[in-house]
Amino acid sequence: MKARSLKSGSWLLVIFLTTDPKIVECELKIVIKDPKSTKKTWAMNDSETTRLSRLIALLTLLQTKRTVTATELANRFLVSTRTIYRDIRTLESAGIPIVTQEGKGYSMLEGYRLPPVMFTRQEAIALLTAEKLACRLTDVATAQLSGAAMDKLRAALRHSDRDHLETVGPYIHVMEPASASDRPDTYQQLITAVTANRVVRIGYLAAETGEPTVREIEPIGLYLSQHWHVVAYCRLRQAFRNFRLDRISTLDVSGELFSVRTETLQQYWISEAGKNNKEKVVIRFNPSMISNAQVQHLHDTKHQYGWAYEQILPDESMEILFFVGSLPYLATWLLPFAGAISIVEPMSLRGHLAELAQQAYDSFVKNESQTGRKN
Repeated sequence: MKARSLKSGSWLLVIFLTTDPKIVECELKIVIKDPKSTKKTWAMNDSETTRLSRLIALLTLLQTKRTVTATELANRFLVSTRTIYRDIRTLESAGIPIVTQEGKGYSMLEGYRLPPVMFTRQEAIALLTAEKLACRLTDVATAQLSGAAMDKLRAALRHSDRDHLETVGPYIHVMEPASASDRPDTYQQLITAVTANRVVRIGYLAAETGEPTVREIEPIGLYLSQHWHVVAYCRLRQAFRNFRLDRISTLDVSGELFSVRTETLQQYWISEAGKNNKEKVVIRFNPSMISNAQVQHLHDTKHQYGWAYEQILPDESMEILFFVGSLPYLATWLLPFAGAISIVEPMSLRGHLAELAQQAYDSFVKNESQTGRKN
């Protein structure tokens, strides 16, 4: 920052956005003629200060996106496209090499970079939260990379903000079992495979039977619900499949490349939602018959099992609708709520529950009583 007196008696304040004044500078002209009018003069410059903040944000955005349109920028900063055109011209006149692509938008000249703009305290806390989520919800490799990135952020902070981050850190927790940190590095390897279009060979445990199978997959993306999943084209099944990362026993990213597919995660979900091969299940649930902890567990986990809709009945019980691909799989989840649920449809679900209940009885009651008589 520097200031110099003008012949008119006003002052010209120049604020540099980078450490190199040859790269870009923005000027705010503050006119002070009468001490009594100082407050009014500063109020007049509020709009200029707002524009300076917008120019800084605009520079950052141009470095983070390959191409961005004037309409997108206008929506982002809540200004008109005419204002964006004016801001772009200001940056260009300051020496920023902005490339205008007809019909596509604006981009920064390839290879041109500015030193990073200082993070705000709120932005630093948001990134600290992201680091904690990555450490608990991904794999070891990603957690280490996230920690390294966070160290670079801390190095760029002012001492006061760095101290504040250390103070806030212990108050932010992500409650995930400690075993999560022992997961193999499947997440990072699969991200690499997605971006490089590489075929992945996995050992996978089937959800219903637990039987191990070997698959060659062409991954198109990952998502997190209650567990991490990778969506991929399965060469064994000749169709897209959804694989849970915690069921992957072995993983090898091969050197084989697969042709880029047009399918996206969004298209996969739309396709899955449009399938009619899922079976309708209706149950009645009486929460008064089990503990509050069990009721909470049901509501916390129901979305994993095809929950679609629920309604409260006059007797304060609930009727819950599911669409499921496997009745035995749903039965394993419903069994612990025995006494609080009744099956409305399909009746075949009762058979699956009865079979599981018989297995539990034989294992924990019948066999124990026989052992006791022998002793």
